[in-house]
Amino acid sequence: MKVTDKKKALAILGEIYYESKPALIYKTPYQLLVAVILSAQCTDERVNKVTAKLFENYDTPEKMCTLTQKELENYIFSCGFYRMKAEHILSASKDIIERFQGEVPKTTETLMTLAGVGRKTANVVYSVAFGGDAIAVDTHVFRVSNRLGLAKGKTPDEVEDGLKGAIPKKDWSSAHHWLIWHGRKICHSRKPDCENCPLREFCDYAKKNK
Repeated sequence: MKVTDKKKALAILGEIYYESKPALIYKTPYQLLVAVILSAQCTDERVNKVTAKLFENYDTPEKMCTLTQKELENYIFSCGFYRMKAEHILSASKDIIERFQGEVPKTTETLMTLAGVGRKTANVVYSVAFGGDAIAVDTHVFRVSNRLGLAKGKTPDEVEDGLKGAIPKKDWSSAHHWLIWHGRKICHSRKPDCENCPLREFCDYAKKNK
């Protein structure tokens, strides 16, 4: 994709999805952190159903740590990978209490020192909860970026670096949501709706699969 086409594509995405927001429901940075950990290999809709019940009584790291791992597993079972996720949530909660005075750390570097928090999760929390400039590359962002030609890469880190070079820093966090929602509404994994895609004239995938 040409540089001029990238700018046009981003402008279109921004115009269509300018009101886009995270699909995960949360009230605090801690709740967002837990929800993002649960969202790995799980739909946001499912996570929201699980956290609606979980956060009724366990919405802070202190309260979360009153649960045993088995008790937490019972709450989050339907999210998949529940044993690992429960372990990560309890470990991260303990670290937040002991190392960060009960407050979720506010930089990607410190966030990534918590159990279960990789680059994508850290970027989501940093940008959404704290207003930082970051691009979190989930499956939607990875797929749409590669198909469009906006940023090509074999790994999420490669795509993230490419997007940072293609998108003005002030738009990083917004563009992250634009790409997610475009992936959900148009650029589906199995059967992208190229016919109704407003970006088809710029898209490498659409040109190749006419």
